[in-house]
Amino acid sequence: MTQDAPRQRLARATLTCLAEPGDAFLGALLRDREPAEVVAAIRAGRLPAGPRPDHDRRAVPRALRRWGARIADAPSESDLAAWHKRGIRLICPGEPEWPTQLAALADAGPYALWLRGSADLRHGCLRSVSIVGSRAATAYGAHVGTELAAGLGDHGWLVVSGGAYGIDGSAHRGALGAGGQTVAVLACGVDRPYPVGHAELFELIAADGALVSEWPPGRPPTRHGFLTRNRVIAALTRGTVVVEAGLRSGALSTARHARDLCRPLMAVPGPVTSTASAGCHEIIRDWGAVCVTSAAEVLDQVAAAGDHLPDRQHGPVLPHDALDSVTARVLDAVPARAGAGPAAIAVSAGVDLDTAIRCLGALAAGGFVDRCDTGWRVRPRRPPRSRG
Repeated sequence: MTQDAPRQRLARATLTCLAEPGDAFLGALLRDREPAEVVAAIRAGRLPAGPRPDHDRRAVPRALRRWGARIADAPSESDLAAWHKRGIRLICPGEPEWPTQLAALADAGPYALWLRGSADLRHGCLRSVSIVGSRAATAYGAHVGTELAAGLGDHGWLVVSGGAYGIDGSAHRGALGAGGQTVAVLACGVDRPYPVGHAELFELIAADGALVSEWPPGRPPTRHGFLTRNRVIAALTRGTVVVEAGLRSGALSTARHARDLCRPLMAVPGPVTSTASAGCHEIIRDWGAVCVTSAAEVLDQVAAAGDHLPDRQHGPVLPHDALDSVTARVLDAVPARAGAGPAAIAVSAGVDLDTAIRCLGALAAGGFVDRCDTGWRVRPRRPPRSRG
């Protein structure tokens, strides 16, 4: 980490407090400027030096007023340290855990992400599917959502959803019930359980997966925020499945983002008489969504050939013998129970820190290791939990 990196991280944390997510004007400013330079200019009430984004001139003073009005909310280094003690960490573009697929959002991408949980977001999302749908789910929709997520979890795929009632909750519970990992992308701070009725579910998600948000800790949800975060759900994953959605369901905005990002878009059919499935039927008919009815059919759309064969379940993606000698040494240096940091693992393996970080990333993607509160540990092999 360079000496300037902490300053730039603090600047990105500040931008999550000052600006609403998905602000393309701010994203354009960050294209050619360091975050700290942009924050300094906002404090001074002016645009930073350099080429101006191609926006209406009237948008500039409005944006500066909008961002400047929240300058008192800017966090300090001690705030970041206090949040970290509570298990909340910040990840920024260019860092090892940053999911590079978010670059597809261009200027509307996140300035940074706040996480609570043990999962490595970048490597977990390499094999991930988003499952979304209506909050007012029927018994049919809840059953299908649970079974799809459990089937994906059985095959070692991470399930991403929005943490809401209905299909989202069914998807998270299905993945957890199969012993898989799941990620909830929230429209509020990761320390604010919303909906409150899912507080216990969020704790279960954070224990082995992650809660993710573009909003800083403490920020309450807004109606517009739910639609804004949907682009991140679509961009994080290899494909999106809409299980059940009416014609005006917010889940269709996630589907629209997946379609616009050219990610596989799938939908589960419902009874032709059910208005709860009318949105699914529409995106199959008019948007080219693929009709799917099982986890195997979902994996046919998103997985590499042979990647979801039954003998791959519950184990690493590659056998230990397929690892190169350096990566195998790093794996041998990872503790099985209490975690260890990358620096300690590097010393034990006899490699430099950059090599250790690179190998740990590959091992996480391969299903050999997990991130935990104290660093990295060997992933326990466990049978799927009962779905009862």
